[in-house]
Amino acid sequence: MADSKLEKKTKLFDRIFKPEHIVLDNGHTVDRPKSRMPLILICLAVVIIISMKMTGFDFGIIIRRAKELPVILGKIFHPKFAYFPKVIKPLIETIKMSIIGTIIGCLIGLPLSIMASTNINRNKPSLLVCRFILSIMRSVPTLIYASVLALVFGLGTFAGTLAIVIFTVGIVAKMLYESIETIDMKPYEAMVSFGATTLQAFWAACMPQILPTYIDDCLYCFELNVRASSILGYVGAGGLGVLIRERTGLRAYNDLGMVLLTLFIVVLAIDFMNDYIRSKIS
Repeated sequence: MADSKLEKKTKLFDRIFKPEHIVLDNGHTVDRPKSRMPLILICLAVVIIISMKMTGFDFGIIIRRAKELPVILGKIFHPKFAYFPKVIKPLIETIKMSIIGTIIGCLIGLPLSIMASTNINRNKPSLLVCRFILSIMRSVPTLIYASVLALVFGLGTFAGTLAIVIFTVGIVAKMLYESIETIDMKPYEAMVSFGATTLQAFWAACMPQILPTYIDDCLYCFELNVRASSILGYVGAGGLGVLIRERTGLRAYNDLGMVLLTLFIVVLAIDFMNDYIRSKIS
């Protein structure tokens, strides 16, 4: 029994690490190349070690400081409900920023998605420029936009709303032009051949096909923006982020727990609302 187990292990080792003769249909034999898995694992280990050295990652600190985590979480999970009245105004600011930023960003993203669609825009230079701009808008985090706009337009929710608008435009336009490129173009081409403009043909022939997807993309961005706008206060853009930064700095974790609980309930309610809307339009 022990010899059979050893033999199985040896065969498995040979199959992974040693070349194996393969007999082809024509009678010729070829050697199967060695597995690259050991090399991949070695390279992965080297990358991990180098990354830990460069970032100063230390398991010892995690072990030594791990005892603080239950203490902080214990305070967060016991929120101070008396602090809730102070959460209402920043919460309303957060929701307002998300709603206004999402609506404006989705409206701007629609025409940009048309310009970035290969089956609508046949002008390759303008197509590439539009896609490049959208890639830049999409790659920069909302927090960076808010920090720059807060320096330009001053502290407050206006800078946060503009940041959400810019980020939403990049996301909606990206997802929408990918949907536009998969639709049936025959109705659009028929209308263009009868003399309709690009906008008229798109609105009549393409918009009904992408409308459910467009609404779904808008709802998805609204969910993202509610979460993103809740931390914009870290850079002075208003909303719940102001309270989160303040309570964290003062180590008032019970108050922070009330803020996070309120945010969780709002996000959960928005998710349920979006699911309901999606079920109606699907």
